[in-house]
Amino acid sequence: MKTNLRAFAAMAIMLIILGSCGKKDISLSATDSTPETKPAIQTAVSTGINANCAGFYKALPFRYDSSSKKYSLILFIHGIGELGNGTSDLPNMLRAGLPRLINKKAFPPEFTVNGESHSFVVIAPQFKKWPSNADVNDVLRYARDHFRIDTNRIYVTGLSMGGGVTWEFSAEYGASIAAIAPICGGSWPDNTRAHNIASFNLPVWAFHNDDDGTVPVSYSRDYVSKINSWNPATPAIITTWPTGGHDAWTKAYSPDTRKNNKNIYEWMLGFQRRVTAK
Repeated sequence: MKTNLRAFAAMAIMLIILGSCGKKDISLSATDSTPETKPAIQTAVSTGINANCAGFYKALPFRYDSSSKKYSLILFIHGIGELGNGTSDLPNMLRAGLPRLINKKAFPPEFTVNGESHSFVVIAPQFKKWPSNADVNDVLRYARDHFRIDTNRIYVTGLSMGGGVTWEFSAEYGASIAAIAPICGGSWPDNTRAHNIASFNLPVWAFHNDDDGTVPVSYSRDYVSKINSWNPATPAIITTWPTGGHDAWTKAYSPDTRKNNKNIYEWMLGFQRRVTAK
């Protein structure tokens, strides 16, 4: 009799635990599916990632802390004018590109692609000097380790210096990311790098102005042409504008700039890949 009572009590406790766990899961699921309607929260973080990066801006979806979901990641690489110490120089990052757009509350909180809603975590590291591919990979590894990232949806973009770094990083680490968007990238269109990018079947959308007096538009055109000469599964594409000088990033990052009815962010979200993190 006592044995039966103990068994009954144990079963009752187990049912209570399972019931409470079930309720918790339902609550989290409901929270995760709640639409993002408020702008991302961008904050400066001073921390040593490696010798060349002592700080970054992070932009998290407004509901990040009340959700358990994993988010798509954009890794943004700044231009040479935003190099700095990662502490007192961090506000320089707000002058251009994604940090500026997010700071102005002009970055949409949510994007709908193929019937699914997505929001981004945006990490914008500040480098002390022109970063190596390994420097960028250290930041990417840090982001994966410290934030809830969907590792199948990691996108890299940058402007000027950062655009060049985007080209070169993707030629070495392209297997770990889903797509790239280099803007007026300061990198010589090397045949080996182009072949590597094509071999990764890495989707590419490049941007440039025809009258760029700092980085010739031919750099972007030649990269795209060389990549496509290897017949990748997803052909590289390019958008150019006749005027605008070196600043192609304001137009490229604008949510209103569209090609085939998609802006740069919706285009990114059209791609994902299963990767083994390095």
